[in-house]
Amino acid sequence: MKTRSSPLIVKPRSSPRPRLTAQQFGLIAKALADPRRMALLEAIAEQRGECPCLRLREQFPVSKATISHHIKELSRAGLIEAHRDGQFLQCEVRREVLAAYSAELLRRMRVERRMVRV
Repeated sequence: MKTRSSPLIVKPRSSPRPRLTAQQFGLIAKALADPRRMALLEAIAEQRGECPCLRLREQFPVSKATISHHIKELSRAGLIEAHRDGQFLQCEVRREVLAAYSAELLRRMRVERRMVRV
């Protein structure tokens, strides 16, 4: 379960900041809409590096299968990178994807505000 470079991120030539495809923007929005996934993402981000999945199981009172499902969804959305270290799963937030999502959300909200004013 390793996702180093997401094919869903587009890096335009005129901008040094990567932009998200519409598909990835939707995947991220859906992933963040679930309160449990959002809490897991926050817990992973607090580690400032790799976070062992075992620590998440200790922190959240849900089954191993539930944690695994949420990790898979966060990884599919490109929000985290998950990889095996022996028998253990390590997770790390992809901060560049979060930054691209935030920028795209702000860009879309500015467009919406302009449309409302007209």
